[in-house]
Formats: sequence, structure tokens, C-alpha cells
Amino acid sequence: MTMAENAGMTSADRMADLRGAALLDALERLDPLGPEAHSLDVNALAEALDPGELRKDDFSRFLKALLTLATRAPAFDLSKVEPARFASLVASASRAQLESVVADRQLRERMLDEIFARMGAHLRPDRARDLQAVVHWRLSGGAGEGGYDRYETAISHGACTVSREMRSSARVTITIAPADFFRLITHQATPAVLFVTGRIKVKGDLAFAAGLIGFFDLPHPV
Repeated sequence: MTMAENAGMTSADRMADLRGAALLDALERLDPLGPEAHSLDVNALAEALDPGELRKDDFSRFLKALLTLATRAPAFDLSKVEPARFASLVASASRAQLESVVADRQLRERMLDEIFARMGAHLRPDRARDLQAVVHWRLSGGAGEGGYDRYETAISHGACTVSREMRSSARVTITIAPADFFRLITHQATPAVLFVTGRIKVKGDLAFAAGLIGFFDLPHPV
């Protein structure tokens, strides 16, 4: 890049051109209320970040930086990341990087909350129109009862609602580690493989559990 081209770029343009640790450093220094932050797009940042270029804990640093920025600038919230871009971020992270996220209580809860919050939008009404079912999810290593983070997804009349309260009897209860859950919902692992390798445990209607993912149009990584 020539000096003239560099002079014509905004600070946001230059930041979007950063990669790896340099991008992380810039994000952590960013003033969420400053003009540079105002001109940045969270999806462009997510696209610029390649977890494959990062160390084990750097993916957590990126998510923490976004959470910190989002407390004062909501445009940086994870909910603003487009579904396919969000899936790509998670899918391209290594297991060690995902485990680093899981080890941080705040990041773990925020990531799980974000994924479950998106479930309703990904339900396929054409397939779930006549389905009435409640699924209880138990994510191991949590702070809740028995050492699990728990979520309830209730599918009824082509809609899916999510709660942290177990309000109804479950047709199936699924127990899984968060890192495996992340890989499952980004098409990096299948229920069958997780089941036969003991990474997912199912109590209740096994046939329904095996086909549960088919009721959702989960975004594929781009």
C-alpha cells in the first residue's frame, strides 16, 4: 500500500485490514464511544478474524473484547453477528479454543445464551408444524444443579421457545459438553458420531432425539 492510499483510509478501514493478534490488540484498545468504533461493523470484524491464526486463548480474547465493547456500544453485541458468520467463527475454532471459551464463566454463558436465543429463528415451521415436544438440555461443567447449565426448548405449533427454567416434562433430555454442542450446531459433528463415542447422552425418546436437528435449518459456515 502506498503512502497516499494509506492516507486516504480511515482508521476503521485500517483496523479492518488487521489480522490475528494485531486485530485483537486493536480491539482491546478501542474506545467503544469513539468515532472509530462507530464506523466499524461487527460482521466485518468477525469475517476478518480467523481462529486458525490465533493461539488457544486468543479466541476468548476476541469474544471478551466484543462483550466489553457491547456494554457501551450495542452494535458490537454477539446478537448482531449474522447467523452464517457466527457459525463460521465457532466452526473454525479449534477444540482447545472452544474449551478456553467454556472455561470462562461469562463467555460460556453468553455463547450458550446466544445460541439458544437463535433457535426459534432457525426452526423449520414446515417440518415442525405438527410437532409438540419439550427438550431439556444439560450442558456439563456448569454452575447449576448437578454441575450443569440447563436450557429448555419447547416446540409447539411451528414455534420454538427457550427458557432457563425446566417448566414442562421433557420428551428427551440431552446431556453434552459445551464444546461438543458448539460443534454439533455448526455441522462439525453429527448426533450419531457423538452418541457412539459417548460424547452425548440421551434420556427419553431416542428416535426423536436422532432426528431433532432436522427440525432446524442451522446455518452452515461460510
